[in-house]
Amino acid sequence: MRSKLRHAAAKAAALKAGRRILAEAAAEKSRKKQPEPRQKCPCAKAAVTALAAAGAVAGTALGAAVLHAALTKKKTSGYVPIPDERAMDYAQKLSAMVKCDTTSHANVQDTEKFLAFHRELEKLFPMVHEKLEKTVIDGNLLFRWQGRTSDDPIVLMSHQDVVPAEGQWIHPPFSGAIVDGKVWGRGAFDTKASLMAFFQAVEELLEAGYTPECDVYLASSCTEEWAGNGAPKLVAELRRLGVRPFLVIDEGGGVITDPIGGVKGNFAMVGVFEKGKADVRFTARSSGGHASAPGRDTPIARLAAFVNEVETRPPFRRKFLPEVKDMFRRLSPYAPFHLRLVMGNLWLFGPVMKKVMPSISAQAAAMLQTTIAFTMQSGSDACNVLPQEASVSANMRFIPHQGEEESLELMRELAAKYGLEMEIIHSSDYTTPVDIKGNAFRQVERVIGDTFPGLPVCPYVMTGATDASFYQAICGNCIRFAPIVAGPEQMAGMHGLNENMGVDCLPKAVDFYKNLICAQEER
Repeated sequence: MRSKLRHAAAKAAALKAGRRILAEAAAEKSRKKQPEPRQKCPCAKAAVTALAAAGAVAGTALGAAVLHAALTKKKTSGYVPIPDERAMDYAQKLSAMVKCDTTSHANVQDTEKFLAFHRELEKLFPMVHEKLEKTVIDGNLLFRWQGRTSDDPIVLMSHQDVVPAEGQWIHPPFSGAIVDGKVWGRGAFDTKASLMAFFQAVEELLEAGYTPECDVYLASSCTEEWAGNGAPKLVAELRRLGVRPFLVIDEGGGVITDPIGGVKGNFAMVGVFEKGKADVRFTARSSGGHASAPGRDTPIARLAAFVNEVETRPPFRRKFLPEVKDMFRRLSPYAPFHLRLVMGNLWLFGPVMKKVMPSISAQAAAMLQTTIAFTMQSGSDACNVLPQEASVSANMRFIPHQGEEESLELMRELAAKYGLEMEIIHSSDYTTPVDIKGNAFRQVERVIGDTFPGLPVCPYVMTGATDASFYQAICGNCIRFAPIVAGPEQMAGMHGLNENMGVDCLPKAVDFYKNLICAQEER
């Protein structure tokens, strides 16, 4: 503690001295180099004085930033998964879960498929099914583990359903093959690994005779991949029971490898809110006609001009939210000096970072603004026919400083400029951010530290969507963090080819949930 205080005092003194020295040097330099202004032009004297002052301020600011970066102790992320004798047993359970095809399709009710998966879960986790109260609602699962008190319960979440598995895979997508230290198959990463981990955590605590301090709920929907009504049905059941969770923890963030270009190692990226989202369609109309005699401003031409303007000059403001600032602050000591200088001094370099962020990291850039991505288009059915109607569809993601209403209105105004109609297919706003200084976030942070020694923790903005958003109605602390390592290979396989999950990280995932459950005793 004393060394930390001495370091802080030295840092503050150095910054103060650096600012004073740089200010004095800049002022002296400006006095020596500036020519005497002509007496007949008072405005020139004022301009020279202003320029000198600006130069001194700029020099002082830059010097202070450089000094701060130089005094920031360089850190490295020391956490890597290590082999554990439990790993293969857990891998076998995950493999069995992956072998169950739980593919879901929008608005398709296939309850029997999920009931078959439930039967597999009953074989794998018999104590959970014997000791906990189980509720099944149209294939969606809810377990209640009664604690010593029903006050401030916690909810552990991870969905059962997976996206379709298409294309040629190295190992068949529902084989659950355990090869090269990985479990292969659709859902191995997204998200049956975390589902297995918290079921196994409860299984082991039950075997040890443990009783939780507060009620613990295990929730798993079968419609997450298409934002269906599974999670809302579970939330309605919890509401009916009068349950108001202290903490909900779902997928979203995770133990991410190399989260931003230049920052190497594993980092616990803890999602603290989700951006809102909307699907919108823009339609251009005309009287059609033959392609041999095209007029001006045809539907596709107007759509193309509209898309080009949105892509090259997005109408959305970029801003560093408090959670994003804290993320960069925490990551900066792990970056090389040039990035540490910029990321650790957003008060100075923020405007530059806003401009260059898209070229550094698309994921990080999406945390600064509302985004829009054009994903579908339609037009004429023949090459020689001008369409009477053509359209493009897009997916939007709303940021808190420019939410659903304002972002949609900006797009509506821009569409009108090109004579386009705008239709909102679906829309929902961003979720309320979790207080990164509050008890729930700090508790998760402590548990991560206890479970994963040497793993840095950073708040993180979810640019995608999860079932946790539905739980915002009953819980103010919906945190997105799956305690599994997501390296480049896992991220590429999510919703893609050759999805897999490393075996070595499974024991710590189980330990995380056990530690989180036991941590309720300390609140």
